[in-house]
Amino acid sequence: MRRNLKGKKPLNIQLECVSCLISQSLRAAVAVTDDLSLQEQVVREVLRLLAGIDYSTPQPVVAQFVYRRVRELTGVEDPYREAKHAFNRLGLALLPELRARVAASPEPLLAAARLAASANLMDLGARTDLTEAEVAAALREALEAPLAGDDGTFVRRAAEAGSILYLADNAGEIALDRLLIEVLGPSRVTVAVRGRAVINDALLEDAREVGLTELVTVIDNGSDAPGTILSDCSPAFLEHYHAADLIIAKGQGNYESLSHEPADIFFIFKVKCPVLGEHAGLPLGSLALLASRS
Repeated sequence: MRRNLKGKKPLNIQLECVSCLISQSLRAAVAVTDDLSLQEQVVREVLRLLAGIDYSTPQPVVAQFVYRRVRELTGVEDPYREAKHAFNRLGLALLPELRARVAASPEPLLAAARLAASANLMDLGARTDLTEAEVAAALREALEAPLAGDDGTFVRRAAEAGSILYLADNAGEIALDRLLIEVLGPSRVTVAVRGRAVINDALLEDAREVGLTELVTVIDNGSDAPGTILSDCSPAFLEHYHAADLIIAKGQGNYESLSHEPADIFFIFKVKCPVLGEHAGLPLGSLALLASRS
């Protein structure tokens, strides 16, 4: 099992990603309209877009264009807004129980990291039929699950870092990120969310809803990509990115877009995609804590 990503090639879009993005676009359309003709139009337009893609492009870049097209065609800015609120409420409801379990753990930092990785299950790009009961069960089981990667280096680097940039992923998940941030020490953590709605990725309103803005400084990255495409991010975000001693990047989209970057990054996510799992050297369902370099 790979302990770090040093020397890995960029994870660009694969043929398998095409059918996934078509399915995602249809699910997003179904979430906002019962109009079959509009749903069909969304799929046709996405098919047309995907027919011309460059396969040397990272998947989050292509997904960014797909979801922009879905927004344009449906006229709905945030198709999963209600689902995001529901997952935020669920995360908040589970916080007291899980916070107590982290505090009782002999290794609170790694316990919180396990929960942060497990919470990455709340990804509507992967599944829209995810139930609150499934999420709650997965989180309660996470503290006993193995964490794939270099946890020793993570503990050491986290202790040494004067400043940490925490790249959030999904709504709901962001509530459980609080536990890891609390253990890390909020005073040295800045959290970055997306700049505009895409899938169920967290926005500033989600950070406010789960109380994260009362705990740490929260910024947005200025982008609507479901990942962190540095060339598409705002100058203010890039200033934080380049100044951070350590970066924690949550979720598959951040892994896909940053796994080849030279910065000191730890990727925390749940493996939900076989293409990404093959790149990371991990089976589906793994809870990952991967270092960008040794």
